Amino acid sequence: MRSLFSSSELASIKQRAMRKGVWFKILGKIERAIIDLTIKCVRKVHSSKLTKIVVTIVNKLADASKSKLKRLINEIGRSLAQKLSRIAQNWGNKSATQWVNNPDFAQYLAVTHLSLLKDFQIQHLHSI
Repeated sequence: MRSLFSSSELASIKQRAMRKGVWFKILGKIERAIIDLTIKCVRKVHSSKLTKIVVTIVNKLADASKSKLKRLINEIGRSLAQKLSRIAQNWGNKSATQWVNNPDFAQYLAVTHLSLLKDFQIQHLHSI
């Protein structure tokens, strides 16, 4: 595995994570220490083991930094798009295979899902 990170790139990633409030929330003490020590002690990551560890930590930060809507689109919207696509294909809609790869459709489904959940919660509160 070739080197992906320099100390300045890692410092920039850390700074963005701290600005977004995910540095302390998402990473444990050891993960933060690994990044901090790498920034201080290494100009460029050459070790394949360290690269794998750093990639895992950076991916964790990247996932946590995504907006709530983007996470919902990826988790809920795409899943619903796949299910609806399968149903529509079973009913004979051949163009439904494209629904799975349509980010706008996934976003629509995620937002609709959130709206339905909110409506359900409001109705449930009024019935109590």
